[in-house]
This record gives sequence, C-alpha cells and structure tokens, in this order.
Amino acid sequence: MGLADDAFEGVVIGIINQHVPDLGEGAIVSKVSKGGKYLSITATINAKSQAQLDGLYQALTKEPSILWVL
Repeated sequence: MGLADDAFEGVVIGIINQHVPDLGEGAIVSKVSKGGKYLSITATINAKSQAQLDGLYQALTKEPSILWVL
C-alpha cells in the first residue's frame, strides 16, 4: 500500500515483474481507499521457492514509496 499517485502502481508492478516474470493475467488487483489518498495493490502469485518470496519481499520493503507490505 502506498499513496495513490500516478507512478505508484507502475513502480510496484515493476518490482513484482522482476521477481515473478510469469505473472498471470488478472494476478494484480488495485483498489483506491475510500478517501482516495491510498492505493492498495494485491498480487496473487505461485511462488517457486522461499528465496523468490524473500527477494520479492525485500525489494518491496526497500522501495520508499511503498508504505506497507503484507
């Protein structure tokens, strides 16, 4: 989740694609908060390994525009 601005979704999807190149269609769902300030992005993936998950999580948490990673 991060602030809902023009670049946020692209940044997050770019990071996800680096770690999950075979992301299926419809795997990413975005939702703007009720007040319009935040954008949540949910990605459903089939992880190949724990290392892949760890790498994705680390990359997402290092990105300054991402406020929360679950």
